[in-house]
This record gives sequence, C-alpha cells and structure tokens, in this order.
Amino acid sequence: MAPIVGVKSVPKEILVNVEPGETRVAILEDGQLVEVYYERPTGQRTVGSIYKGKVENVLPGMQAAFVNIGLERNAFLYVADALPAKNADEEESGQVRVEHREKNGRLTIEDLLKPGQEVMVQVVKEAIGTKGARVTTHCTLPGRYLVLMPTVDYVGVSRRIDSDRERDRLRKTAERIRPQNMGIIVRTVAETKTETELSQDTDFLARVWRKIQEKNRSGPVPQLLHKDMGLIYRIIRDSFTEEVDRFVIDSKQEYEKVLELLDDIAPSLKKRVELFFSSDRTIFDLYTLEPEIEKALRRRVWLKSGGYLVIDRTEALTSIDVNTGKYVGSTDLADTVFKTNLEAAREIARQLRLRDIGGIIIADFIDMESESHRQKILKTLEEHLRRDRTRTYVLGITQLGLVEITRKKAKQSLDDVLQKPCPYCEGKGRVLSEESVSSKLRREIKALLRRSPEEAILAEVHPAVAALLIGAGGVNLRALENETGKAIYVRGSDQCHLESLAVRAMGTREEVETKALPVRQGQILEVRVEEPHVSNLWDGIARVEGYVLDVEGGAKLVGETVRVEVTKVHRTYAKAKVIEEAAGL
Repeated sequence: MAPIVGVKSVPKEILVNVEPGETRVAILEDGQLVEVYYERPTGQRTVGSIYKGKVENVLPGMQAAFVNIGLERNAFLYVADALPAKNADEEESGQVRVEHREKNGRLTIEDLLKPGQEVMVQVVKEAIGTKGARVTTHCTLPGRYLVLMPTVDYVGVSRRIDSDRERDRLRKTAERIRPQNMGIIVRTVAETKTETELSQDTDFLARVWRKIQEKNRSGPVPQLLHKDMGLIYRIIRDSFTEEVDRFVIDSKQEYEKVLELLDDIAPSLKKRVELFFSSDRTIFDLYTLEPEIEKALRRRVWLKSGGYLVIDRTEALTSIDVNTGKYVGSTDLADTVFKTNLEAAREIARQLRLRDIGGIIIADFIDMESESHRQKILKTLEEHLRRDRTRTYVLGITQLGLVEITRKKAKQSLDDVLQKPCPYCEGKGRVLSEESVSSKLRREIKALLRRSPEEAILAEVHPAVAALLIGAGGVNLRALENETGKAIYVRGSDQCHLESLAVRAMGTREEVETKALPVRQGQILEVRVEEPHVSNLWDGIARVEGYVLDVEGGAKLVGETVRVEVTKVHRTYAKAKVIEEAAGL
C-alpha cells in the first residue's frame, strides 16, 4: 500500500522556546499541539550526520556489519544499505570492492565489506535503548527545496505535489540542474519555485558534498565528516513553509539569526516571524503547552466526549485501545460507538505525531457492525495522518477488527527523550502490592535470623509495609518473634522503596532496642503532625527517624509543627501529648 500523501490546509503555527540548556520547538495546527522537538547539548542527535567509520564485524548470518563511527555503540549496517554506489568518484577510490556474487546474482555482506575496511556512512536511525545507530552508505543531503543523493542516479518528485503538470515541470528542471552521476528528490516546498532557485539549492548541496569527500580522503578513523544543522535551522528548512501562518521565537539572538537565514532561503517568510519577550514566562507558558506535553507522557488520553485512549508501548509494537469511558451517547449504542471511534481516530493521528511513535501500531477501536461506519473511521484516520510528514501507512482492518498502521521510526519517541525507565520496576510500570511485599519481607527476615547468631534485628521498610508486618496492636510482629525466637524491631520510613528491606542494626536486645527506640519517656520534642491516626480519629501521627509518635488530640494539627512530651514508649510506637499547640505561639 502506498504511503498517505496530500495535506488539507489548516491554520499552522511554529513556536520556539530557547533556554541555556534546552531548545524546544512546538508545531500547532488549529491551535492544537501536534509535534514537539527537543535539542539539548548533552543529547545531540546523530540522524543525518555523516561519518568515516571502520568495519568491526561482518555477520553473514544477519547479512549485516557493525561499524565503529566513534559513538558509544557500534552502528548497524544492513546489506541493503551497503550496496555499491553509482557515483564514479567513489567507485574509482576503491571504497567498494565486489569480488563475487551469490549464485542467484544478489550481493552478500561479505562481497561488500571486510573487517578493518574504512567506509563512509550516514546515520538514518538514532541509537535507541541498547541498539546502536542504523547507518547507510547511501548519503543524502537535504536542502530547502531539494534533497541531493550523491550515490544514486535518480530524480524523484514529492508525492505531496498534486498537480501532474507541476510535477512534470519540476522533474524536467531537476534533470537539467542535477550534478552528473548524482540524484535529486524535489521536496514539496519546491512547488512553483523557479529553476534559478532550485539551481542555487543544488549548487550549495554539491559544494557541501565536495567538502565531505575531501575530508573523507584524509584524517583519522573514525571521524565525523558532516553534522546536520541545529534544531532551529532544520525546522526552518523542513517545516517553515508558506502554509505556516506564524513563527514565534522567544530569544532575540536566535530571532535575528532566523531573519538572517531567511534572507538567503525564503525572504518572503520573514514577515511571519515574531519575537516574543517576557521576563516571567516562556512562549510555551503563553500557549499553555506544558500541561499538553505532560499529557503526552501519560498512558491514558481523555477525549472531549468522555471516551479515552489507552496507549501501551512494547518492544514489538504500540497498542492503542479505544474506550467509551464516561460517554453514554444520546440515541443508540451504534451511534455512541461510532462517535467515540470517530473522535478517537482524529486523536490517534495527533498522538502518533505528538509522541513520535514509530514502528507497528495496532489500534483497537470499539466493535462496529456497520461497514459504512468502519470505512468512515478508516477514512478519517487517513485524512488526519496526511498532515504527518513522517511516512505512514494504514493497512486496513484485520479479521479481529484491529486497524494496522506503520510509521517510520527514525529517532527516539517523546517519552524516550523526556523519560527513562524506572530504576525500581525496570520499565514494568508495576510494583508489588503492600501485602505481597509484607509476606516476602517476612520470609526474608526469618531466613536472615536463621543464619545469624544475633538475638535481635532492626528492619526499616516502607511505612505501609511496616504497618502490615507489625499488625494491629503488634500481633503480626509477636507471631514472627515466636517463630524465630528472637527480638524483631520494625521501623517505617518514607525513604524506603516499597519493595525494599534495610537492616539497620543486629546484635543484643539492648543494643538494638537503643537504636530502634529513638525517644524516651519524658522527652520534649518538636515534631510535624503528618496525618490523622487510622483508628483513633482524634489523634495524629508524627514520626521520629521513622518511629511512630501517637500525638493525643493531634488530628486537628495535621501539617503543623508542634512541641510534644513523650508520655509512654512502646516497641513499635510511643504516645505523646501536645504541650504547645503550634510552634512560635
């Protein structure tokens, strides 16, 4: 199936926020955030960069090679991305030597590459997770109107240009201006542009390519030969077209650079550039984009009707489930389902762009009996995906009623850029329940005491787990002591992870009790009342090093700091009374 092409014009704005450690770009359509990009000094992107690398390993079983290009992990070069170049200069340089072919005539990875061989490659896909970057020997250089392909002999025209007459004109123009033995792809923004404008773009890209080749002929291996431009330049080059109504930036320095750049590539767009200045808020604050970005990191996405989407990512694919939620409709079930699915189709297209989700996507719409409804949903989904610059395919509805979508994955998705896997759950997104943890830690304490000659232990755990280990009135703790024959002290601490156990002391009963009971009878303390008592709603709970203080009459003082006197000390908690209701009174 062909990729989705053709774009229906909608009001469009580009907003740029520049800060010392981060540059952000937001693209809005119809006032809605549809794309957001980040650039940070510590996380520079590599897609589009060209390297001189060395082949480290050739893997016949995978028909691929690993290439050292100077990054943390070796890059991955698949056989289809390593086929011989058609550029005469490269062939004469001996970079690619073809000695033999398979019997069926196809080249193998061993035909093309040998360990230790130097090779020029371009990154086409960022390193993601444990995978290194994916590279190709077929380098491309994108310009404002054209993409130069130095290693192939081919002319193409963007499918988004609908007019056959204009496509034919641009194709003939490209044939005339393209350098010998090189290819050109005419971009959508080139529509209506003159041959002179296109020729200037070609000449500039050809000069860049010559510099890359000169650098490749000498110097160390690995080395960076060419780095793609910064985020703001790329946005101007790729997204700032006649369809964009406003380009707003909140940095005077970058604003002047943008105008200077547009002088060379698109002077007519300068009047659409605006400078936003405020000492107390950014352009993202003005448009209330921060909450929208936060929502794009959540698993559940609410629809205006009351329905919602649930978006789950796995290694293999992304699944999107559609639910009616709070929406009950006004006529019948079929109409309610159809309206929910219709809104969901529009939102799915937006979320794919906003979150920059790539790979295989499975959308599970609510079951519809009407074939016309199903086709309308597909049509709506395709219509909204046409606004996406990333190549996307809608493959139709499966026998199970699932809609299959594929979207090109070239870089990290939004949640990969802004988040990292949880160090506790290791990306599962779930932790053990308090009951499960309590049982697990109970077994661990018993095993630890069986191996130890010490007669007492002080264990520190999460407060919710501590409450279960101790039990009402200490019943569970006494049972555990009877089983082990040893003294056990349990202390709750908010600093402890829900699933962890920290042994703070082991030794004689006297030694451990001294550490386990941080207060003594008659002691005056200043404490903060954290919460009401669970069973005695008149009292409040404070903590000293995780040890519980039951503050008499403290329920009304939750959140306040008070002075108390310890009246009675028990193994798992102490009683205290307020001697001054609020600090400073």
